[in-house]
Amino acid sequence: MTLTTDIKKYIDQSVLCWLATVSSELQPNVSPKEIFTAYGEEHILIANIASPQSVRNMKQNPKVCISFIDILVQKGYQLKGMVSIVDKTHPEFEVLEPILLELTGGKFPFATITKIAIESAKPILAPRYLLFPESTTEASQIESARKAYGL
Repeated sequence: MTLTTDIKKYIDQSVLCWLATVSSELQPNVSPKEIFTAYGEEHILIANIASPQSVRNMKQNPKVCISFIDILVQKGYQLKGMVSIVDKTHPEFEVLEPILLELTGGKFPFATITKIAIESAKPILAPRYLLFPESTTEASQIESARKAYGL
């Protein structure tokens, strides 16, 4: 599946993404990830900074779900795909590491990178867009979010 311009826009506008994994015992885990980006047309990269449970789960079950939203407009995406864990011994690590280091500013160490091959995507919208489409705009959502968050 190709990452659209719209998906990439919301990746760039999102502060965190949420990575959902499942262990071999079918125990779910959802974990926030701060350092993530689109890579090429079909992949997402995530720096594994403090992610021992996520990494363990992904090694047991490579199917994952990632979601992210722009908190002001309250729109984003849910993506599903298959993971590969790229560690420092893998030749691809040297190619991928600088991309994530640029995002961290070198402040967060990471020994592995999650590379997700995206298989499906669906939009995430705040319910207000669906319940009150005639009066809900991105501008009104931003205004409401700014008030709620004290911005």
